[in-house]
Amino acid sequence: MSDPLLGAGEAAGADLWRRGCERFAAELPEQQFNTWIRPLPPATLADAAVAPDQPLVVQLRVPNHFKRDWIRRQYAPRLEEILSDLAGRPTRLELTLATPSRDPAQLSATMPATLPASGPSGLPATAGPVPAGALLGQLSPTAPALPTVEIPSQAPAANKNRINPALTFDSLVAGRANQMARTAALHVAGAPGQMYNPLFIYGGVGLGKTHLIHAVGNALLRDRPDARVLYLHAEQFISDVVKNYQRKTFDELKAKYHSLDLLLIDDVQFFAGKDRTQEEFFNAFEALLAKKAHIIMTSDTYPKGLVDIDERLTSRFDAGLTVAIEPPELEMRVAILIKKADAEAVSLPEDVAFFIAKNVRANVRELEGALRKVLAYSRFSHKEINIQLARDALKDLLSIQNRQISVENIQKTVADFYKIKVADMYSKKRPASIARPRQIAMYIAKELTQKSLPEIGELFGGRDHTTVLHAVRKIGGERQKNTELNQQLHVLEQTLKG
Repeated sequence: MSDPLLGAGEAAGADLWRRGCERFAAELPEQQFNTWIRPLPPATLADAAVAPDQPLVVQLRVPNHFKRDWIRRQYAPRLEEILSDLAGRPTRLELTLATPSRDPAQLSATMPATLPASGPSGLPATAGPVPAGALLGQLSPTAPALPTVEIPSQAPAANKNRINPALTFDSLVAGRANQMARTAALHVAGAPGQMYNPLFIYGGVGLGKTHLIHAVGNALLRDRPDARVLYLHAEQFISDVVKNYQRKTFDELKAKYHSLDLLLIDDVQFFAGKDRTQEEFFNAFEALLAKKAHIIMTSDTYPKGLVDIDERLTSRFDAGLTVAIEPPELEMRVAILIKKADAEAVSLPEDVAFFIAKNVRANVRELEGALRKVLAYSRFSHKEINIQLARDALKDLLSIQNRQISVENIQKTVADFYKIKVADMYSKKRPASIARPRQIAMYIAKELTQKSLPEIGELFGGRDHTTVLHAVRKIGGERQKNTELNQQLHVLEQTLKG
């Protein structure tokens, strides 16, 4: 039986909202509830004296546009059902914008005392790192698109923050390859400093890691123009450390980085072997987390795969949420091509988009390069875009594709060279005499084929893509230093190319 409303106005609204939150907390994953619902102030009733057959309007204040849109899409329908059941009459949730309150008394009054306490980052106090696999059960499979990010064209923040205003969630093509990373980034954009801190995004070159972290920066600046946000490449941080070391002005370095609300840093693998840089980044990392600022990093490999970086840093990189971006699948590649063509005010026929996408599989940058060739060829030849024109424009690329090398041939060639069985390529055996050639075969497969990391892993006995990525990184790094290994790889590659 539904509970009747007691009293009127603020008291009735607060009581209804409290009971609704108690029920909703039992349904929603704890981390999501702590991030999106717990911090909201008590609701009020627009008019408690309406007729029972008329909708009751529950008014709820939210701090910014992003949270309003997210709550409206993700949680409002279910909240209205719960509140209607508790009120015993139809209830509509009305979300209005308000300046967020920092009054702890108000926040504590919002939630029932029986709800679990949260830790300093907004996660439950007993929670540890969030495994990437667990995220799938907690986040919406297809996160809604953000509202268009609008940055004033003359705003000085664009240079100060180094944020590219064109790189938004709206301009990012979503697909299975970037689904988890995009959804996690959306959550961070809506509640920085609380959930998935730090966020570590890894994957190969040209897959959209930089676009994604700029999108978070743009989303935060849209709702909080005064937020201290900074994007930089790892090499820029290294340069800052060197300059301040030479000038003995480390207080300036700390003032610059320790005061941020959001730090976005690309390619942290460049910190390898730079002890002073790692020390300063560790200090900045600790200071930012202590003040509940958010850190998002990108890398070409997962934290444990980073080479020559202090373990205390890599353990912290891995303490929040680590997600991968994979090479885009066919449908996503087609969508990217069509969207890029639209941005150039060109209508790209779908059959041409599929033709290009089937022949360019490595990453988004290569897709863009192929598209530029086709568009330029069309302009210079004054011909309309069709498959034949695309074939002519990409003839060099296609000639390479026609001489494509199979992973199976690579496995056989490497196995013969190192005198092991081909079956060892798929086996779970891990002695060095087998594991080493297997890693070399994975590296060559990534270099000489268009197979994605998951596809290569599957052809090596169903191994995870992270295993392949580790092998590619390890052998590629050693090749630069080990003359004998470089010579062996050269011989194998020439043999395979015939």
